[in-house]
Amino acid sequence: MNVTLAIQQRSSTRGYTQEKLTEEELCALLTAGLQSPTAINLQDLHFTVLKGDHPLLSEIEEEKNRLRGMKNPEHNFYYEAPAVILLSGRKGNKWSPVNAGIAVQSMALVAEELGLGSLIIGCIHDALRGERQEYFEKALKFPEGFAFEIALAVGHKAVKKQPHTFDKTSHVTVL
Repeated sequence: MNVTLAIQQRSSTRGYTQEKLTEEELCALLTAGLQSPTAINLQDLHFTVLKGDHPLLSEIEEEKNRLRGMKNPEHNFYYEAPAVILLSGRKGNKWSPVNAGIAVQSMALVAEELGLGSLIIGCIHDALRGERQEYFEKALKFPEGFAFEIALAVGHKAVKKQPHTFDKTSHVTVL
């Protein structure tokens, strides 16, 4: 699959089978993230992989729901995916959020190429950057001085979704 086709076909997956990722699939995803460019080659990202049944994911879900005043949502934030990859970056580095966004997109495109589904996740930002930030950083074994930036849920698709359509004339200005 070429990159253009991966971009055209990729959409957010909100339903996964129970099938686990293989070591080869996980390695391909992480390699894509690690090989992604970073501003002035800072390489300021860390990748934390959690299996979908890891108890910390339930704690993050509970904190997200508490902060949002949600009770009994239909799905957890990662839609029961068999793996979640959390990207953390250096605190105080203005480029870490951009670098994390680039890396997570690279991983999402590789997931598409591998026939996997993925969901880029930002909705847990407040939970991981709030009053329990220090607890979560230690529990997730982020390197010292790193904080959550973005996450990716990934697994084998149980649902199909058409990619978004767009109106180029209302979203693009050429000067």
